[in-house]
Amino acid sequence: MTVKTLLVIRPRRALIMCSVLAVALLAVFVVVAVLLRNGDTGVRFQRSDQAAMVGIGILLACGVMLFAIARVRADAEGIEVRNVLITRRFAWSDVLSVSFPDGASWARLELPDDEYHAVMAVQAVDRDRAVEAVRALRKLHRAATGG
Repeated sequence: MTVKTLLVIRPRRALIMCSVLAVALLAVFVVVAVLLRNGDTGVRFQRSDQAAMVGIGILLACGVMLFAIARVRADAEGIEVRNVLITRRFAWSDVLSVSFPDGASWARLELPDDEYHAVMAVQAVDRDRAVEAVRALRKLHRAATGG
């Protein structure tokens, strides 16, 4: 019986920054909703307007958090990449290499026919964690492809 090694990578700083931004957005919209009825602007705001402002704040906060859900799951057979809305799985045999070009914000999988797929879970702002993640992915890729 073989033990299957599963490598899971998530961005750290993106999660922190998105969480702070989501809370700030929600707080601003709640404050605006509370102050809507107290202002003397000549316009009559109802409770439904206040609820709508809070709802918009919730939607924007959720939208910001989409950028924090990036994840990579890799094992001996292949790699699954979840970016903002789409999750794709690649067999290691379909991946030419794992690269992190100079100046890029995140790593990418080099695919045949000069195509590539972004790996948003491995971000440059995570510095040493990103380097370790790329090395681990390359190690899995080499082990699977024999290269």
